[in-house]
Amino acid sequence: MTSNADGATARPQTRRQSRANLRQATFILPKTGERIKRAVTFESVHTPDGSDGDGTSTEHTPLLARRSSRQPQRGSWNAAVESGKRLTKKTWAFAHSRTGMGVFKCSVAYFLGSLATFVPFLAEILGQQDGKHMVATITVYFHPARSQGSMFEAILMAALAFVYAVFICFTSMGVSILFGQKFDLLTVGHVIVLIVFCGGGLGFVGWVKHRLGNPLVNIACSLTSLAIITVLTKEGAVQAALFSDDKITQVMLMIIIGVVMTTAVSFLISPVSARKELREDMIQVTNAFADMLAAITRSFLTGCEDELLQDRFLHASAQYQAVFTSMTKNLRESKFEHYFVGTENEYYLEARLVNCIQRLAQNIGGLRSAATTQFLLLAQTTAGGATTPMSSIFSPPRIDTSFSSLEDRIMSPSENYGVLTAIAESPEDDRDPEDDGKLDKTVNRRQESSDDSYLPTLNTPSEIFSRFIIYLGPSMKSLAVTLKQILDELPYGPAPDYSIAVHPHFKSSLANAIELYAGAREKSLAMLYKSKDLNKTRPMEMEADFEEVAASCGHFSFSLQDFANELTAYLDILDDLKLEMDDRPKGRTWNWLKFWPKNQRSTNLPPHADPERDSVIDQNEENDIPGGIPSSTARTASGLAKSQHGQSWRLRLWRAMGIFRRDDTKFAIKVGAGAALYALPSFLISTRPFYQQWRGEWGLLSYMLVCSMTIGASNTTGYARFGGTCIGAICAIISWIASQGNPFALAAFGWLMSLWTAYIIVAQGKGPMGRFIMLTYNLSALYAYSLSVKDLDDDDDEGGVNPIITTITLHRVVAVLSGCLWGLVVTRLIWPISARQKFKDGLSLLWLRMALIWKRDPLATLFEGANTQPYMDIGEEFELHSFLARLENLRISAASELELHGPFPDAAYGRILKSTARMLDAFHAMNVVIMKDAKASAGEREILQYTTNERAQLCSRISHLFHVLASSMKLEFPLNEALPSTDHARDRLLAKIFRFRKSHQGQTGADDNDFALLYAYALVTGQLSKEIRAASGEIESLFGVLNEDLLRLQ
Repeated sequence: MTSNADGATARPQTRRQSRANLRQATFILPKTGERIKRAVTFESVHTPDGSDGDGTSTEHTPLLARRSSRQPQRGSWNAAVESGKRLTKKTWAFAHSRTGMGVFKCSVAYFLGSLATFVPFLAEILGQQDGKHMVATITVYFHPARSQGSMFEAILMAALAFVYAVFICFTSMGVSILFGQKFDLLTVGHVIVLIVFCGGGLGFVGWVKHRLGNPLVNIACSLTSLAIITVLTKEGAVQAALFSDDKITQVMLMIIIGVVMTTAVSFLISPVSARKELREDMIQVTNAFADMLAAITRSFLTGCEDELLQDRFLHASAQYQAVFTSMTKNLRESKFEHYFVGTENEYYLEARLVNCIQRLAQNIGGLRSAATTQFLLLAQTTAGGATTPMSSIFSPPRIDTSFSSLEDRIMSPSENYGVLTAIAESPEDDRDPEDDGKLDKTVNRRQESSDDSYLPTLNTPSEIFSRFIIYLGPSMKSLAVTLKQILDELPYGPAPDYSIAVHPHFKSSLANAIELYAGAREKSLAMLYKSKDLNKTRPMEMEADFEEVAASCGHFSFSLQDFANELTAYLDILDDLKLEMDDRPKGRTWNWLKFWPKNQRSTNLPPHADPERDSVIDQNEENDIPGGIPSSTARTASGLAKSQHGQSWRLRLWRAMGIFRRDDTKFAIKVGAGAALYALPSFLISTRPFYQQWRGEWGLLSYMLVCSMTIGASNTTGYARFGGTCIGAICAIISWIASQGNPFALAAFGWLMSLWTAYIIVAQGKGPMGRFIMLTYNLSALYAYSLSVKDLDDDDDEGGVNPIITTITLHRVVAVLSGCLWGLVVTRLIWPISARQKFKDGLSLLWLRMALIWKRDPLATLFEGANTQPYMDIGEEFELHSFLARLENLRISAASELELHGPFPDAAYGRILKSTARMLDAFHAMNVVIMKDAKASAGEREILQYTTNERAQLCSRISHLFHVLASSMKLEFPLNEALPSTDHARDRLLAKIFRFRKSHQGQTGADDNDFALLYAYALVTGQLSKEIRAASGEIESLFGVLNEDLLRLQ
C-alpha cells in the first residue's frame, strides 16, 4: 500500500519530466543539410481564426472572443451604423476581389456593346437592321471575367463558329438558287435545304455541343445556331432563291465588334493571367500538402483519429480539393497563353508539375489509408473491451491530440503496456537536454541488446501498434518534419514575380533524409521482427491482426518514402522550369503553328502521353453517355463475328451500321429532325407570316439550347431558359416604361441589369440563367429602341416607331416557351434517353468491369509470365475514372427527371458513387505499387507463390460481390440478406503471410521491402471490403432485402 502511494506520489514528477517527444532521432535541416539529433516537432498550423484547430487559443486568439454576443443591446441607431459599416467593408472587399472585378468588367463590356445600338455612328456601321443588340449579347456570352488564355480560346471558338455558319448559309443559298433558278424546282431546293442544311447543320451543332462539352464551345454553338437560324428562316433570301451576303456581313461585323470590346476590357481592366493563377494555386496546394502530411503523421503516431477531424486538417483537405479543380482549369487556360507568347516549353514543364502534384496527392492518400486502417483496428479492439490507445488512466479527461510520451512506458515496465500512449509535442525549450540524453541512451542501449522485456507484450492490435511506434516512430517523424519544411518553401516566391523558390540545398538534403530514413527503418524493423513475442504460437486471428498491423505500419512507412521520392522528382522539374524561365535555352517557339506532320518520334507517342491528359480528365469524355450492358443481340452478333471466318453480308451490314446505334448519333439525328420540323413553317407561304410575327427564330434557338442528351438535362435547361426569359421580359418592360425610350436612361438601366446578371453568371456560377435574362432583355428593350429610330420598317405589328413593349415581350416569351416545349417533346418522344436508367445501367457496367479487373488477381502478373493478362494499364484506369465522371453528370441530370413512382434518390446514389470512387482509388493505389517494378524480385516471388491460394480465394470473393451489386442495381432487385464476407478470406491471407515471415523469411532471403506488395494488397482489399459493405447498405435502403413476400408463388 505504501509502495503504491509512493508510486502515486512520484508519478506526476516523473511524468512532468518525461512528457516529451518520441526518443531523439536524427533529422536533416533542409536549408543547410545539417544533421541534428534531437526531439523534433511540427510547426503549429493556425486556422484562419487564430486557433490551433483543436480548440486551444494562441497568442493571436482574442481573450474575449465571444463577449460581444453577451453585451447588452445598444441603441438601434448605433446598431444600424455598425451594420452599415460591416456591409460597406464586405462590399468594398468584394469589389476589390477577383470575382468583384470580374462582375465590374462584365458590366463595362456590356455597356460598350449596347453602344452599338444607341450610338448612331456605330449603328450606321452595322447597317439598316434591327439585330444590333447582338453585339451586347456577344459581350454577355463571351464575357471578359476570364483569364487571358480563356479569352484567346473564346476568340478561337467565335472564329470557328462564324466560319461554320458562313459555310452553311452560303451553301444553302447556292442550293436554293440552283434548284429555283436553273431547274425551276424551288420546292425541291427548299426540301434539301430544310433536311440537309437546317436539320443536318443544326444536328451537327448539337452533336459538337454534346461531344466537346466545353462551356465556351456551348456558347459558340449557341451563336452559330443563332446565325444559321436567322439567315435560313428569317431573312428570306433562301426562300426566294436569292444570294444575299448583307446579313452575313452584318453578323460578322457584330461578332468582331463584340469580341474586340470584350477582349479590350479583359486585357486593359485588371487583367488576369492564367499562368500567375496557376502558380498561386501550386503554392496553396503545397501548403495544404504540408499541413495534411503533418496532421496525418501526428494522427498515425498517436493512434487517435481526432487529429484528422480537427478544423486545420479539414480546412487543408478542402483547400486542396478546391484548388486542384482551379489548378487544372488554369493549366488548360495557361496553355493558350504560353502558346501565344512562344513559351511552349514552360507549359510542358508546368503540366509535369501538375502531374507530380497529383502523384503527391495519391501518396498522401496512401498515408491516409494506412492511418484509417490503424483506427479501424483500434476501434475493433475498443469494441471487444480492450483498452484503446487513448484510454490510459494518465490521459487527461479531454482526448489529447498532441504527442504524449512513450518513454514513460519504456522506462516503467510495471505500467499497463496495453495502451498506445499519445506522443506529446512539448516545446523544446521546456526539456532538460541532460535528461533527454540519458533517456535516449537508455532506450538505444536496450534496443541494441534486443532486450524487449521492458516493452509491452503483444496481445492486441493496440499493443502491436505500440511496439511498431516505439521502433519506427522517431524515423517517421524526422522525415515528415523535413518534408514539411521543404513543402513550406515551395514552389514559387511571392507575387507578382513568382520566381522559383528552390533552395540549392533542398535536393541534397532530401536525398540524405531519404537515405537516413531508409536505413533507420530497416534497422528498426529488423529489431522488431527479432522480438521474442513474434516467435510464440498464436491463433490464426491473432496472427492476422499482427500482420494487418504490419501492413498498416509498413504501408505507411513505404508511402512516406514514396512521397519523399516523388518530392525529389518535383524538385527536379522545378530546376528545369527555373532554367527555362531564366535562360530559355531554346528561345521562344511557336511549334503549334507547324501544321505539317511532326517527326516520327512525336507521332508514335502512346495515346495517353500528353502531360495535360494524364493529369486532367478530359471534359470531352466526361460528356459521353455511358453505355449499359450489351444487349443479347449485340452479344450474339459479336459471338458470330468471332466464330465465323466468312461473315454474311447481313452481319457485315449490321456491324457497319453500328455508328447509328450510338447514343450521340441518335441525339444528333433527333435534334436535326426536330429543328427541321420547327423551321418548316418558315418555308411554307401560308405559314411564313405567322412564323415571322411570333418570332419563330427565337423559338427555334430556344429549342437548340434546350435539347440535351438526357431528359433530365433538357428539363434543367428548359426551366432555366423559360424562367430567365420571363425575368428578362419583366425587366425590359419596366426599363422601357421608366426610360420612355431615352437612350441614356436605357443605357443606365442596361448597365445595372448587367451588374446583376454578371453576379449571377460569375459569382453564383449560374451561367444559363444570367445569359437568358440578358438575352431576353436585349431582344425586347434594345430591339424596341431600334424600332423607335427606324432601323427597320417592316415591324409595324409591334408598333413600328412607337414600339409596344408588351407586345414585343409577349412575342419573345411565347416563342421561347414554344421552343422549350418542343425541345422537351422531342427529347422525350424520339429515342428518349432517361438519365435515371442510363445511370443505373452505367453503374452496373462499371461494377462488372471492376469485378473482371479484380478477378485477374493484381499480383499474379508479377510472376506468372508475360502471357497473363495485365491487371490494369494506364488507359484502362483513365477510362474507369472518366466513366465515373460521366456517371456523376448523369446523377445530376437524373435529379431533374419527373417520374410517377417518386423523386430520384439523389443522396443515396451520391453516397454510392462516393464509395465507388474510393474503390477506384484503391484500384489505383494497387496499380501504383505494381507499376513501380513490373518484375517481382526473388523474395517477392517466394511470398507470392506461398500465398497463391489465399489470394485467389480473396479475389474470387471480391469479384463475386461486385457481380452481386451489379445484378441488384441492373434489375432493381433486393439483395440477399446473407451476402458472403471477405473477412475470413482476408484473415487467412494475413495469417499465411505471418507464418511465412516466421518460418520462411530467413530461408528464402526475403527482406522487409519484399513485403511492400502484400502490405498494399492487404490495405486495398480491406478498403474494397469496407466500401462494398457501404454500397450494399445503400442498395438495401433503396431496394430492400430479399424475403419470402417478394418470392411468393402466385
